[in-house]
Amino acid sequence: MRLIPVVLAAGLTASPAAAAPTTFEIDPTHTAVAFLVEHIGFAMTLGQFTRIEGSFVYDAEAQSLSDVAVTVDPASVFTNDERRDQHVRNADFLNVEEHPAITFAATEYEVTGENTGKVTGDLTILGITNPIVLDVTLNKDDVYPFGHQKRTLGISARGTVLRSEYGMSYALAGNLVGDEVDLIIEFEAIAAE
Repeated sequence: MRLIPVVLAAGLTASPAAAAPTTFEIDPTHTAVAFLVEHIGFAMTLGQFTRIEGSFVYDAEAQSLSDVAVTVDPASVFTNDERRDQHVRNADFLNVEEHPAITFAATEYEVTGENTGKVTGDLTILGITNPIVLDVTLNKDDVYPFGHQKRTLGISARGTVLRSEYGMSYALAGNLVGDEVDLIIEFEAIAAE
């Protein structure tokens, strides 16, 4: 599966059940990676990616995050309009045929509050790498109440990128399509052990 990563994170307060570094796998059925971008000043267009996978190591006691490897398939973009989706997939935007993967590699994690933190990393889109900072919130760290009944993290993350910094200049003139893209990430991650 061709994939593009996106974010992760969490920091935060130690859970009584979490005394050691734990590998977590993102649950794709409980994950949303979305974006908002301005359309000619009239409204924000909401889009999302529908195929996501990834993993990371989180140590609640040490409040550390490492080995972030999250991916999203750029060809899975969905904006509720098939013609627009095809346009976003072509060379004007994501160019998924020539650049089938966008990658994110975390370089730093900073705790900012009881359940909040900042993840800094390198985001590569269209072969261009730029730093990004994601504001993250650990919503819940607990055993899932049914099904797999494993330790699960619920995480929200937000960030912003400028698409022009990744070589996407289509329709910037006149602000037909905004340069600033807001990222909205909501996901659950399940302990692999």
